[in-house]
Amino acid sequence: MKFVVIGASAAGTNVVRKLRELNPEAQIVMISEDTAIYSRCILYHHLKGERDLEGLNFVGPNFEERMNLDWMKGVKVTSVDTDRNVVVLDNGEEVTYDKLCICTGSHPNFFPIPGLREGKNITGFRNFPDVEFIEERLDQAENIFVMGAGLVGIDVVAGLVKYNKNITLADMAPYMLGIQLDDYSAGVYGKMFAEKGVKQYYNMGAKEFVLDDEGNCYKVILNDGTEIPTDLVINCAGVRATVEFLEGSKIECDRFGLVFDEQGRTNIENVFGAGDVSGRAPIWPVAVKEGMVAAYNMSGIKKSMDDFFASKSTMNFLGLASMSLGQANRYDDTHKEEIFIDEKRGIYKKVVHKDGVITGAILQGDLSYSGVLTQMIRRKIDVSRIKKPLFDIDYSDFFHMDDNFEFLYED
Repeated sequence: MKFVVIGASAAGTNVVRKLRELNPEAQIVMISEDTAIYSRCILYHHLKGERDLEGLNFVGPNFEERMNLDWMKGVKVTSVDTDRNVVVLDNGEEVTYDKLCICTGSHPNFFPIPGLREGKNITGFRNFPDVEFIEERLDQAENIFVMGAGLVGIDVVAGLVKYNKNITLADMAPYMLGIQLDDYSAGVYGKMFAEKGVKQYYNMGAKEFVLDDEGNCYKVILNDGTEIPTDLVINCAGVRATVEFLEGSKIECDRFGLVFDEQGRTNIENVFGAGDVSGRAPIWPVAVKEGMVAAYNMSGIKKSMDDFFASKSTMNFLGLASMSLGQANRYDDTHKEEIFIDEKRGIYKKVVHKDGVITGAILQGDLSYSGVLTQMIRRKIDVSRIKKPLFDIDYSDFFHMDDNFEFLYED
């Protein structure tokens, strides 16, 4: 059996790990544009000077040797022929497979805004070459414009504040981290970044990136006409699934990305998928599990994802930790919320619930309650029958110990 995995990030490497565990004698080939394995979630640590490339590695040393893996590095897949079971590379080489897993992730979305796609000093922030692009220009760049205030954009800003540059951040959302946080918790970060000198524009996008005669962007014009001088632009305003190479193939994609089910199966029997390539923006732990589930099913062992129960994002910017669970900031009037604020200690807690079931939560400054909340959301526990404040509920309120000293939940 010959397994081929395209992609070397969270999903792809975990497909490889599980495949090797389940298939000790099989041939496994991993194909990637990357020449090293690194965590995209902590790329900004390299900007901050806290980690080198080796320090970004999340699979440990000698992964290739330990997995008995044929890793084809620095090459790009240009097409897949499912009739012949062949992957075609940009160097003209063809790689055959018995089973294929597509884990190509996503790439920055460069919108059709004048100048954005053409500017020579404009980059995304998705891979290590993007980090190198930024670091090579930091000495000369006094004015830096970051477009997009989601997790990636705030990662970038957090990595750059130590350099004492003039940093401007803009986003179409009403506040930063609009998917993960609410206005209060995001506002706490906003004030902290403002104290570091970061100018912020919300409900505001870029209308034009003005280029000089050499093709470098020297000015960004916002939608309201505000002009921002810039020497370096970092586009973090969204990503697109990397599925361009599947155009013309028989592998199904939709407007988001690759289509695969909870077993990682695509519409082609021996082709699977996992991770960001779905375009549904799975967080790191979900991409990891999707990779493992795909590997099981590629090996003939039926497994399904069972924890699409909630999104979970953990972040720590400027020394302040936060966590978002489930649907914590977008809900209708049928939902109720309970909030606890301790401004002196920098603690904020919010729980959102409906009909006795917790649907989302935000914790900031103190994440110690996250385990209990995660279980309550995952298991859809009816908290209305527990007669105490939500923030006082613990495991003993809904778990019971059996004769073998194991904890069980009973509906």
